Amino acid sequence: MARKPGTRTNAEFVLFDVFYEDGTQRSNRKVPTCALEGLDGDEPARAIIEEQDRAIAEKSGDPRGPIKSIRRAGAKRAGGKQVAGQSAGMGTPEYKVTWTSPG
Repeated sequence: MARKPGTRTNAEFVLFDVFYEDGTQRSNRKVPTCALEGLDGDEPARAIIEEQDRAIAEKSGDPRGPIKSIRRAGAKRAGGKQVAGQSAGMGTPEYKVTWTSPG
């Protein structure tokens, strides 16, 4: 029986959000899962993403600044809350509107 689209038993890549020192952010950067299977956790992802940045800069001629931090895409910060203004799904801002009745 065929599987539903988008379901994988073994994920080939882990997605990361990358934050640069100049304040910019890039989402959903792919890192091979096999590179993250050691005892170092997600630390090898930084080196892989930096290498991807060098290759992109070489082709485009537009160098990227130094990486400030990385985190798995959709990950929550300490305390269980989403990172400022981000929803877990598409990385779009999430706005909460509350209404109060008069009286």
